Amino acid sequence: MDTTTQTDNNKSILTYLPLMKASQRRPMAVLTGSLLLSVASMSVNAGSFISSTEYLPYQLPKDIQEMCGEQDNCPEIEVKYLDSSLNWINEITNARINDVVVNSQASESSPIASKSSAAEVTAAIDSFANSQFQDMPEGSTWAYNLMVTPNYLGHVDDFELFEISSYFYTGGAHGMPYSEYLTFDSSTKKQVMLDDMLVSGKKPRFEALAYDAYKEWVKTVADDVSDYEKGWPFTLSDNLTLTDKGISLRYQHYSIAPYAYGMPELNIPYSKLEGVIKPHFIPK
Repeated sequence: MDTTTQTDNNKSILTYLPLMKASQRRPMAVLTGSLLLSVASMSVNAGSFISSTEYLPYQLPKDIQEMCGEQDNCPEIEVKYLDSSLNWINEITNARINDVVVNSQASESSPIASKSSAAEVTAAIDSFANSQFQDMPEGSTWAYNLMVTPNYLGHVDDFELFEISSYFYTGGAHGMPYSEYLTFDSSTKKQVMLDDMLVSGKKPRFEALAYDAYKEWVKTVADDVSDYEKGWPFTLSDNLTLTDKGISLRYQHYSIAPYAYGMPELNIPYSKLEGVIKPHFIPK
């Protein structure tokens, strides 16, 4: 997988992100997928595509600021949007980011159906912030977290690859991370879904390959595949991305494994996908 330039360009726009005690912050390493490049490296194609992010300019309502300011437990809100060199990718990605924010508790990947308005996004964040002080016991010092950001993963041939990562914390032992892959075809200027990749009539074969990958993954966490499957049966995810070696399927927490196992990644090599996915999606 090749990468181009990625920067964090905040353009003097700051989110409301109050300083919090170290004990109140939640670990954010869980946000990043195994394919995320923590430091994007320059390639021979550097400069042809530039990816950066900018913060949503959001301020907590004044009444919330007064309440949390006194107790030093303001909700931590950090929403970032994509600001790349391709506007059509920005529009699709940022529309999905808005959907994730408005839905608050994201689930398995689904197509972008509509573009949430800026007013709906602000209302959703206001509601999230207010819920902390409606739900929390009096005198509590912990704070809610809402964080959403796009990550550029690089490209394979004509395909630009992204991940939307989010994290929601509303109390309890842990928050809820979420990861969704976005694949864009530069040749058609469209987002690519699983059904777009498959040869007609080959979805059952693809599902069988994914099930084989599931069994191989289970062997890394359990002694008996059939016994494990009774509690966490296989399902086919359409949350996928291309890699230099094959297709990678990402599952959310609790989809096919307990929370402690993270977000499982099932990998299907291109050598098994010939005749199953269209030749356009197999790297040359």
